[in-house]
Amino acid sequence: MARRNWIVIATVIVWWTLEGLVTTGQLLTMQWPSDEVMTFGKALRRGVLTAWTWVPLSLLLFASVTRFPIERGGLVRSIAVLSAAVVAVVVLRALAIWGFNPWLGWYPELPPFRDVLVTSVWNNLMMAWLNVGIVHGWLYAQRAQQRQRQAEQLQARLIETRLEALSAQLNPHFLFNALNSIAEMVHRDPDATDRMLVGLGELLRSSLDHRQTRLVPLREELRLLQHYLEIEKIRLGERLQLRWDIGPGLDDALVPPLLLQPLAENAIRHAIAEKLAPGRLDVRVRGDGAWLLLDVEDDGDGGAKASDRRHGTGLVNVRARLHCLYGDEQSLQLDALPGGGTCARLRLPLRRERMAA
Repeated sequence: MARRNWIVIATVIVWWTLEGLVTTGQLLTMQWPSDEVMTFGKALRRGVLTAWTWVPLSLLLFASVTRFPIERGGLVRSIAVLSAAVVAVVVLRALAIWGFNPWLGWYPELPPFRDVLVTSVWNNLMMAWLNVGIVHGWLYAQRAQQRQRQAEQLQARLIETRLEALSAQLNPHFLFNALNSIAEMVHRDPDATDRMLVGLGELLRSSLDHRQTRLVPLREELRLLQHYLEIEKIRLGERLQLRWDIGPGLDDALVPPLLLQPLAENAIRHAIAEKLAPGRLDVRVRGDGAWLLLDVEDDGDGGAKASDRRHGTGLVNVRARLHCLYGDEQSLQLDALPGGGTCARLRLPLRRERMAA
């Protein structure tokens, strides 16, 4: 508050100093009686000192407007107070001219105060109300800016809350599906089940480490995805063939946590797990200028299943999270491939860990 007051005072002083300099220039170019010589010093004193008498008057009006602005709920009182302040300014301005005339030199022979007051009414009444209007404009602009900041803060909190809700929805869904995969192996292969439980523990630990993080480096996301795929690899054996194609120099690219796991889970459950023959899952990541491109592709029956897979919990969740984080600067497409299979294509802004820091 103190800093704002000093800024206001400095602004008022600068404004009226500039006004005084403009008046000085006008005085130097005016025609004067032959018995009066308007020197630069006299013009500067008359222009700047006269303008400076407005500094305390403007600050008085500023304080009055900020204390009693014209707004609903106190309209009559505010108009009455501000009218009184304007009258006071007109009178004080007349007193200043009348009292400082020997230094300002506006009147060669000082007239009665009544005449100076009448002149002040004509010259300063409109200027005083103009000051009141300018302060109101500044005040309303400040309030609009404050409301804008509050709206942005509320929007950020809303997005944060929605992301937390989406993460809370995704984690149980993912855990339920992983436990189902492990349950299928309990009686068939206890050793494999044990390895799957160890992998699940690693996966959960990794996901919990990033539960409050909006973005993680790509290397962390790929490590988490690898934990999940190791569980599915134990369950499906040779029926799941994995291929990784990760472009160089992208380890520090930032992505939302648990972004690729729902896409891989979609591909495995709707395509590869339903095939008797071995199925292939490709994970590709590459940079394209300002964009990060991520593909999760399978070789299952894409034409028959793509429309069903678009509305699963995982994909719906991923789309919602991406919209919260990037708005329209992202895309997620699920395309059926001509030779069979489906490709989930992600395009995100390429942001790097060192840039975010």
